[in-house]
Amino acid sequence: MNMFPVVEKFVSINGEGAHAGELAAFIRFRGCNLSCSYCDTRWANSENAPADYKTAEELSAWVAETGVRNVTITGGEPLLNRDCSEIIALLMEQGCRVEIETNGSISLEKLAASEYRPVFTMDYKLPSSGMEQFMCRDNFRLLDCHDTVKFVSGSTEDLEKAAEIINTYRLDERCHVYISPVFGEIEPSEIVDFMEERRMNNVRLQLQLHKFIWEPTRRGV
Repeated sequence: MNMFPVVEKFVSINGEGAHAGELAAFIRFRGCNLSCSYCDTRWANSENAPADYKTAEELSAWVAETGVRNVTITGGEPLLNRDCSEIIALLMEQGCRVEIETNGSISLEKLAASEYRPVFTMDYKLPSSGMEQFMCRDNFRLLDCHDTVKFVSGSTEDLEKAAEIINTYRLDERCHVYISPVFGEIEPSEIVDFMEERRMNNVRLQLQLHKFIWEPTRRGV
């Protein structure tokens, strides 16, 4: 029986993405293979972070109890759990919309081709993250109109790289595209100005709602 290391589970609103503002049941798995400069879940990423081990059945039962049909599976990096497809299948069988928040470094090919395909919200790590070299650009071809690519930007250099990637892979024609500020590092107005200068149609500025509703470092929201 597969067991999943869960550092927290809670109901809140989606703070970002195409369903921002909607209720979601969040399941956060332990562990990440990257170490971004601006990471706000570093506490969940280490191998020895406190976690409760749950089966897919236990997690799907918890979601059913919440009465919430949007489910966000996040981390860390949830796709480090090779059997993640097991819980996705159970959740989708009970009528849930399942979103995977992934850091962009792990191939989506297997899940994208599966019978129970989740919605992907995939990061592309820009230069200020220190992790751009680990990005799996081959994932872009697997995305569709339900998926999202998210660029977290902390500088003009980051914005320039985001524009390059969007144009090269025509992401604005393939999926949802969002640019977010690194909280406290760049003013959202700078991103708006950049988008206007570049005529970035079908690209959206995204602010993390949970960091405005609650204290920015608060967990479980």
